[in-house]
Formats: sequence, C-alpha cells, structure tokens
Amino acid sequence: MLKVEGLSAGYGDLPVIRDVSIAVEEGQFVSIVGPNGAGKTTLFKTISGILAPKSGRISFDGIDLATVAAARRPHLGIAHVPEGRQVFPSLTVMENLEMGAFTEAGRRNWKANIERILAWLPVLADRRSQLAGTLSGGEQQMVAVGRGLASHPKLLMLDEPSMGLAPTIADFIFDKLMEIRRQTKLTILLVEQRVAEALESADHGYVLEAGRVVLQGTSQSLRADDRVRQAYLGL
Repeated sequence: MLKVEGLSAGYGDLPVIRDVSIAVEEGQFVSIVGPNGAGKTTLFKTISGILAPKSGRISFDGIDLATVAAARRPHLGIAHVPEGRQVFPSLTVMENLEMGAFTEAGRRNWKANIERILAWLPVLADRRSQLAGTLSGGEQQMVAVGRGLASHPKLLMLDEPSMGLAPTIADFIFDKLMEIRRQTKLTILLVEQRVAEALESADHGYVLEAGRVVLQGTSQSLRADDRVRQAYLGL
C-alpha cells in the first residue's frame, strides 16, 4: 500500500532523514519507534506532502506521490493525525469531526462513520457541542483520532498519540486503536516513543535513529533484540 524508498528530507539545507525505506502492506499495523529528534515526524510530514523530499520516492497504492499535491493526498485515503493533536479549538467536537470528513470518501460515508466514531469514543458523543479547545488533552487526542477516521481512510498515520497524556489515558487510546483495527482491518502506521506498547501491537516495526533506519523486523524479533531491549525497553 505505502512504499517509501531511499527517502531524504529536511528543513532548508538541514537534512533530517536520510535514505529511509519502509513498506506498509494493506491491513498491517506498522510502528516506527526511536528517540526524540530521530526524524519520525519529518517522515510523516513528507509522506503527507507538508515537506518536499530532497531525494527518494514515495508511492501509495501504486501512485507516485510526487505527482499528487498535499491537498489531494487525503482523497487517496491517507489520514495524518499530527503530533500535538492540533484540533480546531474554536470549533465544537462535532465540527472538528466534520472537518475530517471533507474527503470524497468521508462525505460519502459520513453517516456510517460518525455513528462508529461516537460508538468507539463515547466521550465525543457526550462532548459533541463543546468547544474542542476546552477539552482535556486526552479528549482532544480522541477528537484528533476521530477526525482522521472521519475521512474514511485506507491508511491512518498517527504521530505520537500518547504525547503529553497520563499513562491510563494513553493506554485507553491504544486499546481503542486496537479495537478499531480489529473491527475494520484498517491499515495503521504509528510513530510512538512508548516503544513497548507500539511494538506489542505491531505486525512490523522500524527503529529510526539520527534520521536513518537502523533496525527493522517483526514485533517479536525487535522486542527480542538486545539493542532494543537495552535502549528502549529498559531490560
């Protein structure tokens, strides 16, 4: 579904990721883990079209994304839930969800999607008329996830969904993502610093350090790797 080949990108003349290659197959849950500053968010921004690659190729469903403007990529089925949630604070919860449904598939499937989103995340039903800026951090993260789902994506990209959240709230969001995946077979690409949780749920994982992929493999192989156990799992 998603294929990134030899990708290099950054800001101005500053390279952040170098020669990165990853693949995500339809229906997979793929996690990308690594320390702060490793380039995880830069990778997501380049896939979404917010940043232009310096070299390399990104394809989605066989389409070269270099030929697709950033504003058109959600219509292909790519939903990006950004780092830091970035909800529209002056809009209500329901208006935020409606903003996610601007894609052709989102508009076409709005009624069924909103029913499922509110069933998965019932706090959003309770807060539907509340301004998103007045919600707690965890509730805002649920709005951000719901907004991504409202686009009826083929691929849901989640950038650090646990950032700034209490562990119990982060666990709840991870559990909900697993529930959504089980029910829908949605393809998920996750960037996350909570390495144990990210790898536990994943079919395949990549370790990104200093802008390069240094390890990759199945969830089981990465969790058993001594380098991962010592650097990220505290074992």
